[in-house]
Amino acid sequence: MKKISGAGYLCAMSTPHKAGFVNIFGAPNAGKSTLLNALLGEYLVITSPKVQTTRHRILGILTEPGYQIVFSDTPGIIEPKYALHRKMMMQVKSALEDADVAVLMHDITQPMEEIEHIDAELKLKVPVVLLLNKADLIKDTAELQRIKDAFQQRFPNYLVETISAAGKKNLEKIIPFILEHLPEAPPFYPEDSMSDRSTRFFVSELIREQIYHLFKEEIPYHAAVLIRSYEEKTTLDVIKADIIVTRETQKVILIGKGGTLIKKLGIEARKKIEEFVGRKVHLELFVKVRPKWRDTDTYLSEYGYN
Repeated sequence: MKKISGAGYLCAMSTPHKAGFVNIFGAPNAGKSTLLNALLGEYLVITSPKVQTTRHRILGILTEPGYQIVFSDTPGIIEPKYALHRKMMMQVKSALEDADVAVLMHDITQPMEEIEHIDAELKLKVPVVLLLNKADLIKDTAELQRIKDAFQQRFPNYLVETISAAGKKNLEKIIPFILEHLPEAPPFYPEDSMSDRSTRFFVSELIREQIYHLFKEEIPYHAAVLIRSYEEKTTLDVIKADIIVTRETQKVILIGKGGTLIKKLGIEARKKIEEFVGRKVHLELFVKVRPKWRDTDTYLSEYGYN
């Protein structure tokens, strides 16, 4: 995938060139994807107020004069209940193996025990910045400082910062900290690369994002999106996609009375896809039922959860 524009960070360093992998870890809904989008200056990773939105390890590449940072957004750390969850946690494990720097994300409104448990699970052996996200929800500045001090005391070897990823507040110390700890190396990816994922992948994610936004309760967690065909024609892109659910009742809910909801989903998803690819799109959606797809390796492989 090609890079659209830079994130606006300037490298204060001259030669030698630095490059490395920075992996983002945390609980579901801690704000990992929102942070990655903010650091890249692009809407690359889908977000939702609902937990467990991210299912894949997604690389986001920030290239500036003098450095290249390969960020990795990982699924939120959970106790696996399905084969899908186990594959998600395997992606977290793989991210541990190549990290030069780790970013720990924690929702500041949640108990410290949550990030303590995650930190113990990860056993990080690289430099760590611990970001206390959603700090804008703490209106008392003295209380905010008290919370930050408590976390710094508990994690003395980590850089601890209070931030708002959604508001893009207090992010300016993150890149310098990362650059301080990155190794000297040439770029791993071409200068115009934004991610290692294909356009088809991001299109499927944008459709799945709208399912999270438009439907409640179980539907988003039982749904997968598979791009069946993607044709780049002269005037527009023609995309056909399957939405996979586990039960007939979920299919009925997705389609809606007289097809109203699937039509709305198609309209909203098409808008997002057109913004992403920069051209007109014709989108066709089909809903299919595959019982227990989340626990079936064949289906998981077909739907991209390898």
